[in-house]
Amino acid sequence: MKIHKKPAKKTNPKKNLGQVHVYTGEGKGKTSAALGILLRAAGQGHRVLMIQFIKGDRAAGELLAFQNLGKHVEILQFGRADLTSMADLQAVDAYFTEQGLNYAREAMRSRRKRPDVLILDEITTAVEHGLVRVEEVIDVVDNRHRNTEIIMTGTTTHPALLNLADLVTVLYPAKHYFDRDNFEARSGIEF
Repeated sequence: MKIHKKPAKKTNPKKNLGQVHVYTGEGKGKTSAALGILLRAAGQGHRVLMIQFIKGDRAAGELLAFQNLGKHVEILQFGRADLTSMADLQAVDAYFTEQGLNYAREAMRSRRKRPDVLILDEITTAVEHGLVRVEEVIDVVDNRHRNTEIIMTGTTTHPALLNLADLVTVLYPAKHYFDRDNFEARSGIEF
């Protein structure tokens, strides 16, 4: 484990933001990694906006938990609650994805609501499945405030987004209990 030195003198912590992260791969933990940064950023007083694409489960554990975190964190979902498989995608899913990206753009333009950390959860999956063009995502990233950290997650990531990123972490399941017969996702662990 690498221990990072803290700055010797007090500086504006928002001046050091601005990197782009990608958490991708078939393994579990992409959204969880983004949520970990969300918690750290909120704990340090940064404004955080997380937009979840292709997700609409209003009973997801992260939504329920973050309703109690107060003014520093906002999590919005732009997806259908009844979506159970990527094979079931419909035109309305592309509409929701576009609405989510538009919300991100507007938040970035707002002085009052501009996030210090913007999480675009499952956006790379949305690109992979044709719900949004990669150029639109690149436009959001390229036009962010210079001190806004962006985190993108998804199972598969377009090469252009990988090239754009300052940090890429690929998660893969070396061993996964999802592969067991009759495994059911558990509240608080998988959702």
